[in-house]
Amino acid sequence: MKKLTGLLLSIIMLTVVLAACGGGNNANNGAASPSPTGTASAGAEDTGSTEVKKVTVQMDGAATPYYAPMYVAKEEGYFEEAGLDVEFVYADAASIVKNVGANNVQFGFPNADSVITAKSQGIPVKVVHTTYQHGLGATIFKTDSGIASPADLKGKTIGVTSYGSPNYIQLQVMLQKNGMSIKDVNTKIVGTGAIVNALVDGQVDAITFSMLRTVELKDQGVDVSEIRSDEFLPSFGNVVITSDEFLESNRDTVIAFNGALNKAIQYIIDGNVDAAVEMAISKYAQTAEGKQAITAKIINEVFIPYLWQSDLTKTDGLGAADLTRWQGAIDAQKEYEIIQTDFKAEDLVVTDLK
Repeated sequence: MKKLTGLLLSIIMLTVVLAACGGGNNANNGAASPSPTGTASAGAEDTGSTEVKKVTVQMDGAATPYYAPMYVAKEEGYFEEAGLDVEFVYADAASIVKNVGANNVQFGFPNADSVITAKSQGIPVKVVHTTYQHGLGATIFKTDSGIASPADLKGKTIGVTSYGSPNYIQLQVMLQKNGMSIKDVNTKIVGTGAIVNALVDGQVDAITFSMLRTVELKDQGVDVSEIRSDEFLPSFGNVVITSDEFLESNRDTVIAFNGALNKAIQYIIDGNVDAAVEMAISKYAQTAEGKQAITAKIINEVFIPYLWQSDLTKTDGLGAADLTRWQGAIDAQKEYEIIQTDFKAEDLVVTDLK
């Protein structure tokens, strides 16, 4: 009889334990479903929970040490402190805005031109962090070419990568604002991989391309100068975007992401360029191995003083957005028929994420 009583008590205790375990599983089932990218919280609403939230940021092109702020935010634990487990994936800019708009990924880091184009096509995305305060475009020429101002470009041969590129628009605007038109110069299409050599070899008198090449060419002993496109046409480089839907239901997550990113940028600005570049190349962008020195030089000369910071960021903080400049960029795309439908900058760019 005693053995039977003991057996019954054991069965009752086991039932209680299993019931408790079942309750735990039900709680887990209430969590957000994995996204198509494998993240755990796509589309999940902010609940005030301290649970780490998995998000994915899709970045333009391939891993590069110039994405060091993102990598620093992860490796220095800034994302984790913000309650985020961030995964990095890569794609072309057009794909990024589509994936963000469709909520396949929570954040994107494409160039701003592609975001303006996507918004004009009705893709529901928002710019939540104007990471690069200016565009990277510049017209680069040899210092002894006789070119010193836009007026000196008249009659010269200028290389661009395509007639549909943002750089080609920047060239047209620069000429127009100096009393000329594109007909006053000879434009030559040169592929991205060959355009710098075209300048060095003298195939063209100037190229309208990325200002990062100015630093690289000088470092190689080629005496070049540049006219920055942003002096004539407001533009932006890479910016952080998210979808309308994700922003609406995960505003705190977006603010947390931006905070961690700003902390990483400030870490680099505060004297840690070499460490950030070394980490970025060793852990993420191994194809840049051996380019630590020139990468650090470019970050010190271009990214810190010009791309990441501006007069606006001095007052409003890193990632701040100047809606007037954004509207200028949108209007230029409409004027040069890159987009068919214009819109207000405030419909694209969010400025109150604090």
